[in-house]
Amino acid sequence: MESTAARTPRRSAGSKAGTTGTKRTTRTTAKDAGAKGAEPQLVQLLTPEGKRVKNAEYDKYVAGVTPDELRGLYRDMVLTRRFDAEATSLQRQGELGLWASLLGQEAAQIGSGRALRDDDYVFPTYREHGVAWCRGVDPTNLLGMFRGVNNGGWDPNGNNFQLYTIVIGSQTLHATGYAMGIAKDGADSAVIAYFGDGASSQGDVAESFTFSAVYNAPVVFFCQNNQWAISEPTEKQSRVPIYQRAQGFGFPGVRVDGNDVLGCLAVTRWALERARAGEGPTLVEAFTYRMGAHTTSDDPTRYRGDEERQAWEAKDPILRLRRYLEASNHADEGFFAELEAESEALGKRVREAVRAMPDPDHFAIFENVYADGHALVDEERAQFAAYQASFADEGGN
Repeated sequence: MESTAARTPRRSAGSKAGTTGTKRTTRTTAKDAGAKGAEPQLVQLLTPEGKRVKNAEYDKYVAGVTPDELRGLYRDMVLTRRFDAEATSLQRQGELGLWASLLGQEAAQIGSGRALRDDDYVFPTYREHGVAWCRGVDPTNLLGMFRGVNNGGWDPNGNNFQLYTIVIGSQTLHATGYAMGIAKDGADSAVIAYFGDGASSQGDVAESFTFSAVYNAPVVFFCQNNQWAISEPTEKQSRVPIYQRAQGFGFPGVRVDGNDVLGCLAVTRWALERARAGEGPTLVEAFTYRMGAHTTSDDPTRYRGDEERQAWEAKDPILRLRRYLEASNHADEGFFAELEAESEALGKRVREAVRAMPDPDHFAIFENVYADGHALVDEERAQFAAYQASFADEGGN
């Protein structure tokens, strides 16, 4: 299978790309990837063992990354994982109604998030906690919605980071429309839309691909293929690798190792560069793995085995960068010890902030259902009020 990544925009669905010149990618086996059949080409700059892989196409996009920046990427991933773990614990303790963990997807989010400029605009789903971190959104602001006390918690225009989108795939339409707008304004910025492999089957995503291609919109579609759309495996979402779908719409697609933070940084920089140069959209498929549950209401043991997870734990994105830092003498034990202390402090701050939040208004769900009220809603509100009162009658809270 061939990459559709190209340096020039493609106007024909039948055109081929990535078939000439120096070989730019490495391959993974079906056994390694946990998928059936032959695996497509995969951009990888850092192996699971922490070895640097040369790549004629993408090396230049990370050539200037300094040891300090590498430590920064590692710090980003560690702190993001710590925040995510704390949020999961808080939900288990009844402090949050729900939580969507990013465990295992840190490299895809931090690598792509650090490729962005301040003037770029991000349209996330509901799992992009690492991208939010890169955009300067306080982690505690992500938790209000999951506690039910607000509808988002931050000003989207303050960080060029839209509110989380619960409706699957709809943010790709918002991103495409925004990208078309800034193109008409002549702005030198780009847009990135995040979604998962499950969302790639939504009609909104296909419509976004169509409009972005026809109008040459400066948008990067960043698909985190964590291989499970809740309990549905990727092979039931698509008969071809997701990145190859771009070919049918007339723009480039590329698959990158989503557990390789350097690879994700390089590929996203390349795609954003294309967008800013007026070359139109790009589809990036970050091939990664969801280590935990889809959300805290899900039980992944019902649809996948421990063997699969263990195989992917060996490719852990944080461990691979640590191995590279240690082998390259770019970080010492003092750095890791300081980061561990910072991580614990972050967890404590998040925990205290959530527990200081007010309890959600139990009756807010009945507001704004109809503009002028409705008899059925009034009846349901009264029934719910009686139900709540029954706990007080029994000596509850």
